[in-house]
Amino acid sequence: MTRKPLLLASSSPYRKTLLERLGLPFTCASPEIDESPQPDESGESLATRLAESKARALADRFPGHWIIGSDQVACLPDGSLLNKPGNHQQATNQLRQSSGHRVLFLTGLALLDADSGKLESLCEPYNVRFRELTDEEIDAYLRREQPYDCAGSFKMEGLGITLFDALEGRDPNSLVGLPLIALNSMLRRWGRNPLLENRPAPERT
Repeated sequence: MTRKPLLLASSSPYRKTLLERLGLPFTCASPEIDESPQPDESGESLATRLAESKARALADRFPGHWIIGSDQVACLPDGSLLNKPGNHQQATNQLRQSSGHRVLFLTGLALLDADSGKLESLCEPYNVRFRELTDEEIDAYLRREQPYDCAGSFKMEGLGITLFDALEGRDPNSLVGLPLIALNSMLRRWGRNPLLENRPAPERT
């Protein structure tokens, strides 16, 4: 398969920073999609559908690209979904609901060839065990980091780590918003190997 330039279908600074770790050149663009869940849609189906929809939304604007889409939802033990809170009160409610529970984070990932329509997608699970949080701790955390644009109301890469008892999963990057282990596997199957593309030139002797 012919290599094509990469496009990250996201305006998230967190996903951009993660993708930079692979060392491959890419550009970013923000997709405009409806992120509302469908009736009786599972968290896994929602995360995967939104990742695919984000990639497809940019296919006409960016022909000749491989487009990376990703989206994340969080599921409480009762099956209810936690999305981006948007404000302090909603974030407070989310962290109160999560306190003392295991929350399942589901990150959808899609890789789309804008020209052929070839699509590969998956959903990466990751479990977070929240410790028992006091209202004072919740308020202090939210005022310091203001994670109102983050599913589950925390930033894994910051003080969010102080909210947890344990993390359980294959790839902690998925918790931030982009499963790099899975993406690396997809890219290698499509003929792009970040390790081999990033090799320095051999030293002259």
